[in-house]
Amino acid sequence: MTDRAVIVVRAGALTTVQDLGRTGYAHLGVPRSGALDPSAVRLVNRLVGNPEAAAVLETTVNGCAVRPRRAVTVAVGGAPCPVRVDGRPAAWGTAVRVPAGSVLEIGAATRGLRAYVAFGGGVGVEPVLGSRSTDLLSGLGPAPLAEGTVLPLGPDTGTGTAVRGSVDAPPWPGPPDELVLRVRLGPREDWFTAAALRTLATRAYRVSPASNRIGLRLEGPVLERALHGEPASEGMVLGAVQVPPDGRPVVFLADHPTTGGYPVVGVVREADLGAAAQAVPGTPVRFTPVR
Repeated sequence: MTDRAVIVVRAGALTTVQDLGRTGYAHLGVPRSGALDPSAVRLVNRLVGNPEAAAVLETTVNGCAVRPRRAVTVAVGGAPCPVRVDGRPAAWGTAVRVPAGSVLEIGAATRGLRAYVAFGGGVGVEPVLGSRSTDLLSGLGPAPLAEGTVLPLGPDTGTGTAVRGSVDAPPWPGPPDELVLRVRLGPREDWFTAAALRTLATRAYRVSPASNRIGLRLEGPVLERALHGEPASEGMVLGAVQVPPDGRPVVFLADHPTTGGYPVVGVVREADLGAAAQAVPGTPVRFTPVR
């Protein structure tokens, strides 16, 4: 294997390879997958001179540590977290040069859940159906990182030892104290009572610790059904708000199933899902119906 690679020293709670996803294969039962916070991926890639869709690492809660075999330019973004190179503090949210053999440590998130690590040249694992993303539901793409895993990197982006400081990178405000999700009702809002739709629009929920890359699970008031039984299984889209039999909404994220048999009361706007992916358990959630 080429020496343009990084070795995983500490895998963290869940660290996966992600890009902007595997679109266009829902008819084969393959979800989109991809980074849960795509804006953060685009930014860290720009910081190291990569195309915005290059593959990066997505960490969860407590970061990870890697050792590059050759010097590489790196940027860490998404959830704010401490960054260290051989134990010395390094900058978050800008490009830094990591020497060959040094340990790059991405610490636990101080706000939010998921940090993103871009390497100059991108993570160069073989693409599957046009994407390098790990899809936990379908089992496509590389497995979640484990200690000792060797990840190849793509060709050097030519940044040399310079740190690219000209990228427009406004300060990231971090996840909101309250998550507001704009939702368009349908296609099965008629399966719920008028009172349930008022509840969805006016009552607060909380992010459940059972949330994952498949869905943002919510705790809070139950949505009462107007119809009983379950609809025939049908296609699901990113952001669909499915309501299982316990009456509490689940917002589908990147690794969601492509079909489902519970009614979908609405669909959250895609632009709001990056913030949803960074919402820690217990974060208040409100839905705002839009047309």
